[in-house]
Amino acid sequence: MDRRFYSTLLILLWFGCGAWSQAQAVPSSQPTATTVTIGQSAVSLYGPWKFSVGDSPIDPDTHQPLWAQPGFDDSRWETTDLTPKEGAIHPTFGVSGFVPGWTAKGHPGYWGYAWYRIRVHVEAQPGQKLALLAPLDVDDVYRVFANGSVLGSFGDFSAKPPTCYYIQPMMFPLPPAAVSPARPSSAEPAAQDAQTLVLAFRVWMEPNTLLSATDPGGLHGAPIFGDAAAVTAGYQSLWLAMFRAYASSPVEAGVFLLLALGAFSLVFFDRSDRVYLWMAAVFLATVGNVAVTIIVAWTTLIGIVASTVVTDAVMIPLLYAGWVMVWWVWFGLRRPAWLPRAAATMALLLAVSNLLGEDLWFTVVPHPVSAVFHVVSLVVRLAFFVLLLWIVYMGIRLHGVEGWLALPPVVLLGIARFVNELSVLGIRITWFPFGVQLSLANIASMALAVALTLLLLRRLVISLRKQRQMALDVKQAQEVQQVILPQARMKLPGLEIESEYRPALEVGGDFFQIIPHPTDGSLLIVAGDVAGKGLKAGMLVALLVGAIRTAVRFSSEPRVMLGELNQRLLGRGDSQATCLVLRIEDTGEATLVNAGHLPPYLNGAPLAMEGALPLGMAENVEFSVMRFRLAEGDRLALVSDGVVEATDTNGQLFGFERTAELLRTARSAAEVASAAQSFGQQDDISVISVTRTAVLEPALA
Repeated sequence: MDRRFYSTLLILLWFGCGAWSQAQAVPSSQPTATTVTIGQSAVSLYGPWKFSVGDSPIDPDTHQPLWAQPGFDDSRWETTDLTPKEGAIHPTFGVSGFVPGWTAKGHPGYWGYAWYRIRVHVEAQPGQKLALLAPLDVDDVYRVFANGSVLGSFGDFSAKPPTCYYIQPMMFPLPPAAVSPARPSSAEPAAQDAQTLVLAFRVWMEPNTLLSATDPGGLHGAPIFGDAAAVTAGYQSLWLAMFRAYASSPVEAGVFLLLALGAFSLVFFDRSDRVYLWMAAVFLATVGNVAVTIIVAWTTLIGIVASTVVTDAVMIPLLYAGWVMVWWVWFGLRRPAWLPRAAATMALLLAVSNLLGEDLWFTVVPHPVSAVFHVVSLVVRLAFFVLLLWIVYMGIRLHGVEGWLALPPVVLLGIARFVNELSVLGIRITWFPFGVQLSLANIASMALAVALTLLLLRRLVISLRKQRQMALDVKQAQEVQQVILPQARMKLPGLEIESEYRPALEVGGDFFQIIPHPTDGSLLIVAGDVAGKGLKAGMLVALLVGAIRTAVRFSSEPRVMLGELNQRLLGRGDSQATCLVLRIEDTGEATLVNAGHLPPYLNGAPLAMEGALPLGMAENVEFSVMRFRLAEGDRLALVSDGVVEATDTNGQLFGFERTAELLRTARSAAEVASAAQSFGQQDDISVISVTRTAVLEPALA
């Protein structure tokens, strides 16, 4: 707080002591009044106050509460004093002057209406503006009266029961009519106004405040009365104290917002790791929960009931269930499979028990029923904490160090969620360095943020290492695939072969082998396309190429070759492939056996073949068989479906007609592959062109 506020407090204490001594000098036959001489300062109205629980009847003539009227006889009411004990500190705002409420002064467990009244003998300068500063803490809302007239209120008293908000500093200027001028005293050269002013506070406290506040009930400090300028200075200082008290909340919200953005950004580094999305969602929920706290502390946009519903019935249950899922996914647990559903059920039970266990709807839910649900809420929260510890235990068993590193964040999370229960055990949970409230929950949350940041960075480093290793594996697989591909150009007696391969990813799923027979001059071409893309497809390609190279040593019969490849794929899950085998004799006679692959194009026209199942789907498969002859100058093209299925930005397919036209006009396999690729490659593209050329006869000697 600034120096002006401390100076004001010293002045208030000085005048308060003087007012108290003057009050003791009032004859007992007259109503007790506190005499206040107003200079350029203000005084704390410590007492004596008259106090009564209950609510006032309404005056039928004025339609105002009888207990607010200056002539009401309150001599039978209790007398209470609002002088704080030495060293008393407010548990929320950290300022001095906290006074226990009525529950600590003979009314334990009471909630509802109560009244405070005080008579103040005011001596002020003519025309001096006066004001009243309400205490910084009142449970929960109040209305202030001066000589029976309403000065103002905090809270909405038009509702039944009143709508409550978290307390804020309130100042009430006194209208000139509130203090009637009296005849000047002849003993004083400067004229003064003198009048007895009756101030009354009508207070309402919610039943759930009994569970959440320290020594709750009514006024927790003395109102300040006096010169409007001095009261305004105190009012501004109280707002400063309140902003400082909650200054850690925006910091906490900002930290978790940065964590949420960081977790979301990590998704781009590793899309397969769902833990980043879960953590980002939990961090955003934490930001929302803290944001509600800031809004209700600094504004009256949301009442206590509405904010409690949002935080206790929505945010907190989601946070508990979210943290369970974070660590469940973090450790990659799969058993027991019912645990995520159990967490969702527990979150729903916690939401219901929080709603019914905090006396929010005391007009509908009886207090004994609410007390039962309050216990249920505590049990469910403990069950969540035990569940988190069990997940960490499983993580330690499965991952060792990774599980041990997760233990501190889970313990910190438990501390942050059970600070109220820890305070009941006598553990200090709040400190006020430099006037800023720093609770055990804040410390645990910030420590949790630090621990999670370190864990996320560690997980990211490990993930990047795995990705680098995977990239290396993919590169090696790509190199292997390039090795097993045949030459791009090959010339044989009577044949000219050209091939082109454009994988959609680093490792493709198309494969082909061009194998000349070592003795009879025939040529065997095997071309196919395995299901899928990427490294898995590349591994399957390597398997099939190895099988082709092995099988051709024993037989170059196309039907036998396909049967062997089919056997290799059977029983390998979803491993399937389309494939065709073409055998061209040195005479130009060709035998084609197809298993679901696109038929070749002869001189730009597709060969008419019956359909057949791909390899790996059934054991006894009837393959399509065709025999034809390549004449001199004929050109046979084998293309994969990556050509016809190329798609442009408008979603239009390259199609069979464009493919046929391209094969009639293109001069090379590379030209066909480039055209399909530039149109919009979606799948692996492979093109094999076989042209029948003239066979040169050796010259006669």
